[in-house]
Amino acid sequence: MSENTHTIGIDLGTSNCALAVADEAALQVAPIAQITGQSRVTEESTLASALYIPYENQFSVDSLRLPWSEIEEPCITGAFAREIGAGNSERLVCSAKSWLCQTAIDAHLPILPWESQAVHKKYSPLEASTRLLEHLRRALHRKRHEYGLSDEVTDAQVVLTIPASFDEAARTFTAEAAVKAGWGENVALLEEPLAAFYAWLDNAGAGWRELVAPGELILICDVGG
Repeated sequence: MSENTHTIGIDLGTSNCALAVADEAALQVAPIAQITGQSRVTEESTLASALYIPYENQFSVDSLRLPWSEIEEPCITGAFAREIGAGNSERLVCSAKSWLCQTAIDAHLPILPWESQAVHKKYSPLEASTRLLEHLRRALHRKRHEYGLSDEVTDAQVVLTIPASFDEAARTFTAEAAVKAGWGENVALLEEPLAAFYAWLDNAGAGWRELVAPGELILICDVGG
């Protein structure tokens, strides 16, 4: 691996995902290209953590093709998936991350959409998470030169946030999804409250030492979604 000059931050959220790229000079939130309607692809600041499985002939041929794909994907990812899935929940996969920590469920089993009888192919929580992470990687790779990234975005240090509540199994599933999505073997998992604390330190600058004292507790509130 070449020397890391950039850090890529990934928020694999229950409701939305986000990307950021940082180097010594700046941190930038990376817009994510996604389908927002038939024959319409736009860049948004977040990617809805949703997959929609269309029924046969629901959309015209090639109307749901992503910029980096030669063929249409078997499911729609992002904003349009959540929009149309709101009216057809039996074809909507959402909150896949939450399923990774369900101890009563094998994350490798194709169970999503949950209890749906409308689809022929279901997705496992691991596969759904992998698809979201792969979408993020492809969207970033397409615009890599704008951020000074090499042709292999995994040459950068990749940091992926996880809930503090994740046990060892859920952490392992998350790391496995990142590898399957092409982010490489060296993805660093960072607990979300700690990521929030690091962001606070960065915003506070050198004066953070004047804001807290030894032995004090710091409360971190996560308003999800």
